[in-house]
Amino acid sequence: MAARVAAARAVGEALTSSRPLEERLAADLAQQRGALDARDRGLARSIATVSLRRLGTIRKALARRLEKGMPKRGGALEWTLVVAAAQILFLDIPDHAAVDLAVKATRAESASAPFAALANAVLRAIARDRDEILASSDPLDDDTPAWLAQRWRSTFGESVARAIALAHRSEPTLDLSIKSDPAGWAERLGGIVLPTGSVRLDSHVPVAELDGYAEGEWWVQDAAAALPARLLRPAPGMRIVDLCAAPGGKAAELAAAGADLTAVDRSAERLKLLAANFARLRLHSEVVVADALTFDAPPFDAVLLDAPCSATGTIRRHPDVAWLRQEADIAALTALQKRLLQKAVALLKPGGTLVYCTCSLEAEEGEQAISALLATEPGVRRAPVDAGEVAGLSEILNADGDLRTLPCHLPHADPRLSGLDGFYAARLVKS
Repeated sequence: MAARVAAARAVGEALTSSRPLEERLAADLAQQRGALDARDRGLARSIATVSLRRLGTIRKALARRLEKGMPKRGGALEWTLVVAAAQILFLDIPDHAAVDLAVKATRAESASAPFAALANAVLRAIARDRDEILASSDPLDDDTPAWLAQRWRSTFGESVARAIALAHRSEPTLDLSIKSDPAGWAERLGGIVLPTGSVRLDSHVPVAELDGYAEGEWWVQDAAAALPARLLRPAPGMRIVDLCAAPGGKAAELAAAGADLTAVDRSAERLKLLAANFARLRLHSEVVVADALTFDAPPFDAVLLDAPCSATGTIRRHPDVAWLRQEADIAALTALQKRLLQKAVALLKPGGTLVYCTCSLEAEEGEQAISALLATEPGVRRAPVDAGEVAGLSEILNADGDLRTLPCHLPHADPRLSGLDGFYAARLVKS
């Protein structure tokens, strides 16, 4: 019961208060740590995640079985129904358990209690009609917000937009960046080595319990996220600044290559995570708490700018992003990205290299941002990425030689081992 209530509360806050799912779940589960064992905490997270991953399908199924619509003064009823429907439709949980616990949760809250019989009837109907609901569900039209679906159709075309939406339905893998011997660690951990050198696991073991974690032999990082830092070709003694460094995955790539690294971020709390991870990995960096826009230092050999963005490329890992973001957010983000790019150029010495990246699928935050910079900065030119630098994966490069990974890239015979986060990265040189 407690796990289901925690999941419902997290989903409700994500959708009504724009509170990130992980943030609410972490707070709720920490509060109940004594009452919930590890299995129940994992269950709460699984329920909440799949509820948002398949929210459109769930809402459509509920709407068709609520003749008068969702009660307006039902308290947490909507979120209780959403997570119960997610269990019935997508998780290996007995229908009767999902229904009974949802009804109990409905009765336990004064606002929703009058609707307990309604909850029972609706959820039993969903269980009865499961096959029909799943057969009629469309990944792009149902489980993708309409504004994003329209954008992806316009940017990538219908077939690629559908492939992206379909990839978002799958639970993501666990990717690791390995300090040395990827093949050896893949064998030890039961994973595979990807063409890019990352190790991919299909594992639900807590990360801290995996071999090599405590010894600092690897860190968790999506295979696509591992690529932008490598485009700088970091080398020992090379002075590099990572301008938006926390939580530190890309910074670790640079430090592991021996670069003289300065990690800058405006969030002291997030930099504490970076410092803790660097301590575990036995890597070194100068850590600076500062707004990248006001940070000043002698010019660097290279700059990595992993700019704040809409994060629509991470929906596969963070399905709440699809519902937290609004199209209006993009204009504010692109204005910030423009200023950050200008600052990055100013921090670069002549002949130095800048890599700009975002975990966004939106062209304004990627291709268009670089086009605008090149139009206003005659002293900056593009340094196209060669397919050989990305393990021969020419499909993840666009016509200009920029990196553009999509969630549907890197297919595998086992769908559980497929996919990448959506990333854009461009490499520039200052003359």
